[in-house]
Amino acid sequence: MEIAVFSSKKYDTKYLRPAIEAKGHQPHFLQSRLDDETLQLAEGYAAICIFVNDSLTARGIESLSKKGLKYVLLRSAGYNNVDLDAADKFGVKVARVPAYSPYSVAEFAVGLILMLNRNLHKAYNRVRAGNFSLEGLTGFDMRNRRIGIIGTGKIGLLTGKICRGFDSDVVCYDPYPNVDGAKEYGMRYVSLDELLETSDIISLHCPLLPSTHHMINSETLGRMKDGVMLINTSRGGLIDTVALIKALKNGKVGQVGMDVYEHEGNMYFEDSSDSILLDDVFSRLLTFHNVCITGHQAFLTREALENIAQETANNLDDFIKGVEPKGIIKK
Repeated sequence: MEIAVFSSKKYDTKYLRPAIEAKGHQPHFLQSRLDDETLQLAEGYAAICIFVNDSLTARGIESLSKKGLKYVLLRSAGYNNVDLDAADKFGVKVARVPAYSPYSVAEFAVGLILMLNRNLHKAYNRVRAGNFSLEGLTGFDMRNRRIGIIGTGKIGLLTGKICRGFDSDVVCYDPYPNVDGAKEYGMRYVSLDELLETSDIISLHCPLLPSTHHMINSETLGRMKDGVMLINTSRGGLIDTVALIKALKNGKVGQVGMDVYEHEGNMYFEDSSDSILLDDVFSRLLTFHNVCITGHQAFLTREALENIAQETANNLDDFIKGVEPKGIIKK
């Protein structure tokens, strides 16, 4: 079977090609993002492979299903960019990679915490400019600091586990708690109110759903401790960015680490260094010295890319064989 791979980069080709070809299928790598304007690129393919900023709407699924589309393979854990109601209606099967490497994202989240706390991003730039002053670089011991984990899937639990290694007090919240997992890692569940009101650092590890969209907003930000550090390595839409900027300006939020942004679709994964940045909200975020933004790279380790490639190939092969893939998404 031939499969169209959208939003592909060199690292996708390196890892996906051998994994898919080993199953006897032929991948075609396309740099274009998939959306309603580029649907023609997917016409005639029974299977397509998409990434986090591709968009497969109801219109797209209906159109492509009439042109032979049967399988959609997400090389990510999240699936908010696919209209599952339409997929179910038109008989298109969808699978994802739910646990490619939770370690990669968890380790990156903790890396952001350490960078912001000890001002490593500032120190790096200062030394390169010949400035060896330590003024403004004071951090705090992680020991005994309360770290709140919102969302306790594998990534959230592992983030908490790593933070426990600093002898931090880790509390967590999830509407579907994993009590045994949290207990094993020395964490405990509290109410969302308590987590917001008492945590020195809050790290988000939630899927983007209608119920979690802008869960960090003016109201929830107002309940946090003054000077709180906020980390997001999940999905940009969890945070109301305009409300976050206001909280940064009035000092409610002390530091922010973001690997994702709610309007990242037209910017991330591309080199736009020769272009003018048109997103005024994002531009304002970049002016804060206490904000560290990265370009959705938390997943980017060799181990994660190998696992994504293998699980994607397995999902496709299982679909073709009539076997239910481990990563299938059911409505």
